[in-house]
Amino acid sequence: MRPDWIGVYPAVTTNFHADESLDLDTFNKNIEAQLSAGVHGIIICGSLGENSTLSFDEKQTLLKNTVKVVAGRVPVVICVAESITREAIRFVQESEKNGADGFMLLPPMRYPSDDRETVHFLKKVAAHTSLPIMLYNNPLAYKTFISLEMFEELASEPKFEAMKESTGDVRYMTDIINKFGDRYKIMSGVDDLALESLLMGAHGWVAGLVDAFPAETVAIYELAKTGRVEEARVIYRWFFPLLHLDVSTKFIQNIKLAEVYTGIGTEYVREPRLPLAGAERAKVVKIIEDALATRPVLPAFQKTSLVAE
Repeated sequence: MRPDWIGVYPAVTTNFHADESLDLDTFNKNIEAQLSAGVHGIIICGSLGENSTLSFDEKQTLLKNTVKVVAGRVPVVICVAESITREAIRFVQESEKNGADGFMLLPPMRYPSDDRETVHFLKKVAAHTSLPIMLYNNPLAYKTFISLEMFEELASEPKFEAMKESTGDVRYMTDIINKFGDRYKIMSGVDDLALESLLMGAHGWVAGLVDAFPAETVAIYELAKTGRVEEARVIYRWFFPLLHLDVSTKFIQNIKLAEVYTGIGTEYVREPRLPLAGAERAKVVKIIEDALATRPVLPAFQKTSLVAE
């Protein structure tokens, strides 16, 4: 199923056993929870999916598994986060063979490429796949900024259909819309800027806390997009302390801990990450427990048809 980059696309966690091997049973349980809540796509092997700790073969195992579990109900998108151009090319080619519906493509990892190098990398990877691509713009985490001028140059490649907007500045999104109109679909990539982004024209939300709270995330999106803004705002304000957990160096540990509390995940991470401990863990636990104690009753809504803004 071809992604249209509209709606809620969870960036799912990668589940492990205590020995750090892949836990596909728990992984699949979480994906089914996402689908039951009405998400519009699934993204695997992103930053939240601990991409940097996964081998090439493990990523392909997760992809083949996800394609089988999802069974065409929504698009399956896999993240490309490679350090070497030829490895990124090999990755998109193999992923296309294994059933990916699209890619979320990061600029080169580890090396902060300049503008010319970044555009060259992105275009060269795109030239080796027939699948649609969402460009991932996250200069805060990855030190490489895709500017308006670069997006203008990239617009000549039709496979670049969307962008994950994670600059942390909601104003940048309006600059993008003013400059490019509907050339790119825009997906909000920062959980605690999501409602603001949706109201200012984002087509969707690449979400993190959705991994623990899929129903609430989908509700905010659907209510916002059908004009029920006050109802969306009430849920968003309740959700906000949790959403802040996504904007943290330990966002993976935070979100996995939240998944434990909602029964659709485990705390196991792959080293060098370690599960939260001590006062740090207690602080996150309190946020999660406070949220669960005041969890709102969600209003009824109908899943919107996926029509571009």
